[in-house]
Amino acid sequence: MGHRSSEGRSGVRHSGCFLRCRLSFLRSGIPFHASPPTVDEKKFKEQCDSCFPSPCQDRHACCLAIDELDFPMPTGIISIGSHVPDHVVGNDQIAEWAGVSEEWIHERTGIRERRYASAGTATSDLAVHAVRQIFSERDGAAELIDALILATCTPDVPQPATAAIVQHKLGLRAMPAFDVNAVCSGFLYGMAVADGLRSASPDTEHVLVVGADMFSTIMDRSDRSTVSLFGDGAGAVLLGPVPEGYGLLAMRTLSDGALHHLVGVPAGGTALPLDRAALQSGQNFLKMDGRAIRQYVQTTLPKIVDQVLDDAGLGLGGIDRFIFHQANPRLLESFADMTGIDRKRMPLTAPQLGNTAGASIPVTLCAADRDRPLERGENLLLASIGGGMNAAAALLRWY
Repeated sequence: MGHRSSEGRSGVRHSGCFLRCRLSFLRSGIPFHASPPTVDEKKFKEQCDSCFPSPCQDRHACCLAIDELDFPMPTGIISIGSHVPDHVVGNDQIAEWAGVSEEWIHERTGIRERRYASAGTATSDLAVHAVRQIFSERDGAAELIDALILATCTPDVPQPATAAIVQHKLGLRAMPAFDVNAVCSGFLYGMAVADGLRSASPDTEHVLVVGADMFSTIMDRSDRSTVSLFGDGAGAVLLGPVPEGYGLLAMRTLSDGALHHLVGVPAGGTALPLDRAALQSGQNFLKMDGRAIRQYVQTTLPKIVDQVLDDAGLGLGGIDRFIFHQANPRLLESFADMTGIDRKRMPLTAPQLGNTAGASIPVTLCAADRDRPLERGENLLLASIGGGMNAAAALLRWY
């Protein structure tokens, strides 16, 4: 990275122009280099002229003098890991619990089995297993970590943050460690926060983002609409610097709070304490309006996917793999057919693992890499819908 400018105010004034020019270069396909001598000044000036209507006064000089500013390298995925419990819960067991047939479950969900953690297991335990896979495959990874973000909506305890417990179990040094709860979109929200941390803090270069959930602990096993869908699992990525043109190219997040009632666990917070009455009425279990959620997915997922593609200047044909939150295989297959996505480019893990909530994107990313190793230059589109209702999408180029 470049050194910090001695004229801090000037650096701040010019930074917006630089970022716009960098984005403009990425979209245009003209190679961008951080070192000014390697830049074609005529092409650079043309790109600067295509910036936002009112760039900074000395825009060409500040763009060419980028080494005078302290901008981090782009955020990319350095390493990945995942973990699912050993215990398999098949549709035969779900059918017995919920009073439906195995065929009914598979026909409507596309799921044949899911994994449940054993008694005494906590969400933090699943997270630790996923992270240790990264440690086992990348020497010195633990020492690289500058911050830890855990995406979960099934924490070990109401407080402190489960991220702090994971930090302790992994033996990590003192660093920022906190939870993000965006339900099934939590992992992508965590990635967005991690990218912001790297941009805001010169001391934060590598961020560990973990998605881990244990929905088996919040299932009403007689409710066929929920118990048939969910399983337990954890996935993790180590984010860090990658060369220009790789890593995160675009990111979008949104929330429609007016629809927060469509899915959730009613009791256990300040609005409805987890008392005897709440337990007796099953308010400690997940409730959801499946039909309304399906409608939200069908309208919102295409929209946020289009937005992130537009932000990166790419089309569907430019995406090598689509790593979607594994809400429901039937729903994803329908979405792929509607948008023209080749199903071969959309790996699925839900048929064997169910919907693992905040873990499903990193778990599916790991599965896709095991099936066919990710190659440098592949464009990946990650997207999710979560309770809130919310949505998130990210487009990254693998390095």
